[in-house]
Amino acid sequence: MPENNDARWYVVHTYSGYENKVASDLEKMVENRKMQELIIDIRIPTETVTEIKEDKTKEYERKIFPGYVFVKMIVTDDSWYVVRNIRGVTGFVGPGSKPVPLTDEEVANLGVDKHTIEVGYKQGDLINIIDGPLSGYKGTVTAVNLEAGSVNVNISMFGRETPVELELDQIALAD
Repeated sequence: MPENNDARWYVVHTYSGYENKVASDLEKMVENRKMQELIIDIRIPTETVTEIKEDKTKEYERKIFPGYVFVKMIVTDDSWYVVRNIRGVTGFVGPGSKPVPLTDEEVANLGVDKHTIEVGYKQGDLINIIDGPLSGYKGTVTAVNLEAGSVNVNISMFGRETPVELELDQIALAD
């Protein structure tokens, strides 16, 4: 019986939009055929996107590689056959019919668990501050730092331009 540490990550190409169906069908097939030692993990690389528009925050999952499913498996005739014959699978990524494994580092670098934030404003936009002690002030965006979750804004206070740093969800585009 093969050892789990012999398992490698492979990329399976699917019809567009079939990634979730392929992953769930493959999980069921692994369970039914008791192939857990051969097919260890199945992932669809997604990222959580936080979208901030006006004063509403919305989070959703977005596929990083539409049309692909990552499978950690030990390639045998049986495991290859099972994966290859799931409805919606067009084949393994690699030359001809021979799947090419990825290293664990490559899988990690491909961003299997990535989180991005999209905001509805950019540098130079006129905004309203909608939350916090400066609520009600208007200003101009000078910088957006998505990694830190902050935005720098110049506001007019006491007749002078004053730079302030706010959280991404404390401002909205001015009407």
